Amino acid sequence: MKCTITGGNVKALGKAVHSLSRVGDEIYIEPLQEGLSLRTVNASRSAYACFLFAPLFFQLYQPGESESDLDADGFRCKVLMKSFLAIFRSLPSLEKTVEKCLISLSSHASRFRVQLYCKYGVIKTHDLSFQDCESLQAVFDTGQCAHALHAPPRLLVDAVVHFPLTQAEVTLSASPSGKVTLRSYLEEETEPSRMMVTELCLSEDEFQAFHVKEETQVTFCLKEFRGLLSFAESSNLPLNIHFDIPGRPAIFTLEDPVLNVHLVLATLAERESSQKNNNNSTSKPAYDFAGDDIDAYMIAMETTCDGAEGAEAPPSPTFPSRRTFSDTRELESDPEGTVPGTPPQKRFRSLFFGSVLSPSQLLVHSCTSQEVLAEDSEGET
Repeated sequence: MKCTITGGNVKALGKAVHSLSRVGDEIYIEPLQEGLSLRTVNASRSAYACFLFAPLFFQLYQPGESESDLDADGFRCKVLMKSFLAIFRSLPSLEKTVEKCLISLSSHASRFRVQLYCKYGVIKTHDLSFQDCESLQAVFDTGQCAHALHAPPRLLVDAVVHFPLTQAEVTLSASPSGKVTLRSYLEEETEPSRMMVTELCLSEDEFQAFHVKEETQVTFCLKEFRGLLSFAESSNLPLNIHFDIPGRPAIFTLEDPVLNVHLVLATLAERESSQKNNNNSTSKPAYDFAGDDIDAYMIAMETTCDGAEGAEAPPSPTFPSRRTFSDTRELESDPEGTVPGTPPQKRFRSLFFGSVLSPSQLLVHSCTSQEVLAEDSEGET
């Protein structure tokens, strides 16, 4: 794979990497015919982000390793997020000094190279170590979501700035009457003396599009959402928010002729008993973080690369609640569907993530499978 980026697009790439760094500790790089895909997922598989840069974004884009390989997708890999982020650490410097960026990935040379061509003939070359990997996919379908909001980025940036940086989760409430509320989420066991609640109300006329069928609320992590808002503001792209009942993923998208962005976040699932009690009470709803219906969104390890982002999600949580794998031994070693290296009591459990392997990679992967071990999505940097 070879690609050349010039002008302000170098800074746009840097902003994308900064946004992805708020989600995971590894970045999956996959050259495709439809563009260069940069993806990441957190350790608990509760947050997934993908930036797809179309060929028009680049001055030169060659997904294969040679001109004769243009009809095939290139070699894919993953690198440490810290290493990749260090190249684009200073965004003001990128804008002022970098004139061109060359990115190349070669399986034969066993290297992932990023070269920054700066003013006065200075060339900065970064060779990063990498691992070949499976194609990271997430199952989601915005058409399955009952509610949708279309908002200018500045509206939401001004809203979340009022929440403290230590705030882990936020609850988005929407009503057909046109009222949208953002409220800080607090655990039930939080001591009253340490409790601080921030709540902001927005009206329907502040949104560019407003489609809410019934009153609902979803709770998701704020850290990853802030990262996407930062990119949306810098690129001046409107943000689309698709959500459904609590427990189903919330999907945030940005669309542009040369760029397509998806951020998929798990949401907390309400207990049925608390929903019934809330009909006659104004007390704070409880949440079931280990509900079996969450696992209905898990997908199996497949043996083909036919999967694609945006594939249809399960239409209802009536599917088998236990995860299925192509290798039954993996199922026995992971009976609860947890992710090694993550705390056992995750507030946001695995939802809708899986891996897609080519037939040639399946045997190697079964012997050398490695999980993405990223910082807990509740942490704040």
